[in-house]
Amino acid sequence: MKSSNRKILIVDDEPDFLWLTRNMLEETGHTIIEAQDGESALRQFEKEMPDMVLLDYLLPGRNGLQVAIEMKERVPSVPLVMITGYGEVKIAVKAMKAGIYDYVIKPVDKDDLLFTIERALEKQALVAEIGRLRNALKDPVSLFDLMGKSGPVKTLVNRVKKVAPTPFTVLIEGESGTGKELVANAIHDLSPAAGGPFVCVDCGAIPETLIESELFGFMKGAFTGAHGDKPGQFELADGGTLFLDEVGNISHVVQQKLLRAVQERAVQRLGAKGALGVDVRIVVATNQALEKDVEAGRFRSDLYFRLNEFSIKTPSLRARSEDIPYLARRFMDEVGKELEKRCGGFSEKALMSLSSYHWPGNVRELRNVIRQAVLLCEENGPIRPEHLTFSSRLIQETKKTDGLPAFVCDGRKPLKEIITGLRDMYEKKVLEEVLALADGNKSEAARRLKIDYTTLHRKIKFHHIEQIAEGAA
Repeated sequence: MKSSNRKILIVDDEPDFLWLTRNMLEETGHTIIEAQDGESALRQFEKEMPDMVLLDYLLPGRNGLQVAIEMKERVPSVPLVMITGYGEVKIAVKAMKAGIYDYVIKPVDKDDLLFTIERALEKQALVAEIGRLRNALKDPVSLFDLMGKSGPVKTLVNRVKKVAPTPFTVLIEGESGTGKELVANAIHDLSPAAGGPFVCVDCGAIPETLIESELFGFMKGAFTGAHGDKPGQFELADGGTLFLDEVGNISHVVQQKLLRAVQERAVQRLGAKGALGVDVRIVVATNQALEKDVEAGRFRSDLYFRLNEFSIKTPSLRARSEDIPYLARRFMDEVGKELEKRCGGFSEKALMSLSSYHWPGNVRELRNVIRQAVLLCEENGPIRPEHLTFSSRLIQETKKTDGLPAFVCDGRKPLKEIITGLRDMYEKKVLEEVLALADGNKSEAARRLKIDYTTLHRKIKFHHIEQIAEGAA
């Protein structure tokens, strides 16, 4: 996102630097305000209220850090960029700990300075938008913080805002990795049940033989291995929200009991003589069109209509590519804090690569790519295309050379990476074919492959082929 026609305050006591920087930024459409010392900078700051401030550390009178701290106290949301010399890097690090957005080192590189200013202005715009939305939604952590601010996300937030205060059961549909759990959390946080627990159950990760006891609980002696009483997830979510992810994987037997629990707001543990009332808000999610499962007889129509009192669709990352730069930078900052490593943003080519990729794994895949990129890039250096490792790139390269995929013989990849790519490509193909033979039934596919259910589920997630596994778990 390019930020144009913004008001920038430049604080420096070197006339040549002021002149060069003013001309450079005015060429990009910005309005420039100048100051040559701390006192005049503070006066201009209060008078003009700039969108950002670029200030030198070495100033007459008070130094730039002291001035910046006072500016942050007056208007915390305005981003500040410090200009330092090579011998003042420790000062710059201290400034960032005090809340300064970023720093550049003299002699200033034009491209680096422009890139840093654009990032700062973009952050300022996002902070303003997030603040407005938080006030509108009365939401302590807006979905805009987490997902972006594109048109599809705005539509999504509006639907969340509408349904959250109601008692409606909500069905969230969307591809894997599109943030269905984030949406469920947002519904909970904006609902009357916000003070209660938020309990998430991944129905696709629990074997068919265990899902009933997991949801409804059991009494001591109800079956072999039931050595004590155990409450189910419905009871644990009492007074709050129960989020059932991949609800389409529940078997017909459990579907019937789930319908009764949703309708009567009561559950009966396995082996219990009576039912127990629960006050639970129900939100469910699926990565496939649940209506198709109803048409195919895999999902009860009465349960489908009971769960689908209100529907929300999470858009794929392909449908909101304008959010990619924002999400990439957010993940970069998160991973940088985790690794205690500072990255210098993204090169233009890296951002183009991120924006042009088709993201079959959606936001989850983007986050993984950025995590690896932060690890691979140089300290204080930008993330470049060679730092980006797309998990499905090898699978996409289907052109053959002497009977092998093109990437095997292109002379650009080491043997270890080639072997890993071949293994992943053929493993995915085997999983797809066995799941198709098992009509999408994960338990049957696991039996055929002679692997445990959890391993199969993990591999399905890794290869982004959840949509193929449409049958009951």
